[in-house]
Amino acid sequence: MKTLNKFAAFTLTVALAATATSCHIYKKFEMPSESALGADYVQAKAQEVDSTALGNLPWQQVFTDPVLADMINKALQNNTDLKNAKLNIDVAHANMLGARLSYLPSVALAPNGAGSTTSLPNASMSWTYQIPLSVSWEIDVFGKILNNKRSAEEAYRMSLDYEQAVKSQIIGAVANSYYAISALETQLDLQRETAANWAKTIDMMKAVWEAGNTTAAAVVQSQAQYESILASIADLETNLHEMNTTMSLLLGEMPQTWAIPAGLSIELPAEFNAGVPMVALANRPDVRAQERQLAIAYYATNSARAAFYPSLSISPTGGFTNSLGGMIFNPGEWFLNLGAQLTAPLFARGQNIARLKATKAQQQQSLNTFEYTLMKASGEIGSALVTYTNALEKEKHLSAQIDHMTRAVDITETLFLNSATNYNTTYLEVITAQQNLLGSQMNFINCQLARSRAVINLYQSLGGGR
Repeated sequence: MKTLNKFAAFTLTVALAATATSCHIYKKFEMPSESALGADYVQAKAQEVDSTALGNLPWQQVFTDPVLADMINKALQNNTDLKNAKLNIDVAHANMLGARLSYLPSVALAPNGAGSTTSLPNASMSWTYQIPLSVSWEIDVFGKILNNKRSAEEAYRMSLDYEQAVKSQIIGAVANSYYAISALETQLDLQRETAANWAKTIDMMKAVWEAGNTTAAAVVQSQAQYESILASIADLETNLHEMNTTMSLLLGEMPQTWAIPAGLSIELPAEFNAGVPMVALANRPDVRAQERQLAIAYYATNSARAAFYPSLSISPTGGFTNSLGGMIFNPGEWFLNLGAQLTAPLFARGQNIARLKATKAQQQQSLNTFEYTLMKASGEIGSALVTYTNALEKEKHLSAQIDHMTRAVDITETLFLNSATNYNTTYLEVITAQQNLLGSQMNFINCQLARSRAVINLYQSLGGGR
């Protein structure tokens, strides 16, 4: 009994001493604030969420077009990537439950029996049996189970962030495809109208040529430009088909043509609230997910540190048997054993040291990636704002240019029809004016599409997609 008491006292002393030197193993993850970027992020997360900020608005309040809203809803229901993201949540949730249940003891029932006899006359079979119930319970003195549990919880939260990121990407992709199809339809309408007008120009050139007021080169040049327009129509039809296929895949449908009107675009509200820059960054799902990854790396380092400390387990065993002390009883008797084990690592061929060094390096990698994600996110917000602002300014100039080019076409055509001399240069002016007008109109459509995409990208970059 004295020996047992001494062993218990020694075990308790070792446990208390190890606990005193391993308090940091039990600490929860806190975002490092040594750098200015980390300090700003910690401060931003402490601020109250602004529900009026653009990134916090539900997507239904941003994309109000009913046709587009129906497509987004269909995509969120059918998209394969989002389905897989939700399944990842189920996997992470199961792992988290498993980590939490690690605190409970494991129980095993292993009944066994055996029979034996001898070659002596009249010897009978002697049966022994045992119905043991064993319990093994690891006492989490040094936070091994605790850190695994916290890591699993962060992985579960990260899967939720990933789901929102996928949802945001799907919403943005559907909206971008929607307005891209509309822009292609607009360009196709413009090119077809231009082709019809250019056919009239060819007839005009032929009439003037037959009247002897121009050369055959004017007719040939007009015909060449007409063929170029028809070729561009074929390219636009190909692009439209590909974009419709992209939309079909986003919606989880077989490839088909979607009835999307031409001439659509989207603008930011006259007064919109982008939110405080760092607060907006902290609201992004990819930034939050990277923060979770950093926390997982932190708990992995804690687990590596915990491997240097002893593990304590209690293993009681009880049951029913008819064999006790080498004697057979019939009927049997109950038995009970109680054991405890303290295992302290002394030499593991440097594996624990190597693991700790590796987890520390991985933790630093996660911190570097987190800071880069913050900087990249900030750049995306700035780029979207600049693109939107410049697109608005560019549209004004292109609109004025189209007005001037339209007048230039009217003037050059009038001069060409009324001129009986110097026609060698006049017909080129007519063709050039028409080409410039078409180019300006196509640029205006592309500018409208760029503005719509800037709105979508800004909403995504601010963490939108709820």
